[in-house]
Amino acid sequence: MRSRHNAGNMTFIQIGQIVGAFGLKGQVKVQPMTDFLDRFKKGSRLRLKGEWVEVESFSIHKGRPLVKLRGIDDVSTAETLQWEYLETAETGRPELDDDEFLTQDLIGLVVTTVDGILLGKIDDVVTMPAHDVIQIGELLIPAVKEFVKDVDLEAGTMTVELIPGMLPE
Repeated sequence: MRSRHNAGNMTFIQIGQIVGAFGLKGQVKVQPMTDFLDRFKKGSRLRLKGEWVEVESFSIHKGRPLVKLRGIDDVSTAETLQWEYLETAETGRPELDDDEFLTQDLIGLVVTTVDGILLGKIDDVVTMPAHDVIQIGELLIPAVKEFVKDVDLEAGTMTVELIPGMLPE
């Protein structure tokens, strides 16, 4: 789940967690917590352990962002950052397509199947390599058009179509 906190009058959101060092020059591997990977682009200012840092370079390796932060110049310094979070200042709502939603807008929606079976409320939206997954208790539903048939934020509902075997007996 994404965390937010205030520092003065700014709100920060976690956009990635450093999961390890990469190479010998201080790059870090980041598990993204955002769909907007341009937040890691060269020149971006991010927060790390409450301090501002600048992104010197950014690339994708095996589907995961590799980030070089100014002042982190060797593997041993990079290794000390493992499990730390990168944050950015929240700048308001991004422009979204009709079929795109922010995680915080989905959590708490009441989910029913197309057959009218109440499944419960969304506990979390888990980021996976292929696609996000909607979590309702122990039930996991891929957040793709094949399963998610309707999202009505005003009504606070989501309608899904499950395949046989997805529901516990």
